[in-house]
Amino acid sequence: MRNLMRAMVGLVGLFNIGLGMAFLFDPAHSVARFFLTPGGTQGLATVRADFTAFFVTGGVFALLGAWRCARAPLAVPLSLLGIAIGGRCLSLILDGTPASAFPPMVAEAVMIVVLLLARRSFADVAR
Repeated sequence: MRNLMRAMVGLVGLFNIGLGMAFLFDPAHSVARFFLTPGGTQGLATVRADFTAFFVTGGVFALLGAWRCARAPLAVPLSLLGIAIGGRCLSLILDGTPASAFPPMVAEAVMIVVLLLARRSFADVAR
């Protein structure tokens, strides 16, 4: 079970790093998939900086947790994804519920569940 969880957390990490790299190297295309419109070159710079930081940081710490079979690094992607899904929930309350709001929430929820199950699976591993 632990090796399955390591693999799943690894996939979460690689998925997030892939998203981060897409924002870094092709921000104009990436923002369209996230329903964003950056304002000029400074907007693209902000997308490159902030979105890359969010996804790559979460992904690297997920990979670190998977590699070491350690719980502590998983706190980083869990925190990032938890805050993200919390913001999406608040947006649903304040801004309404378009159908396009739910697929990213499902993806975040699935990653959160995977990371929480991994933390539980990694619980008895001393590092």
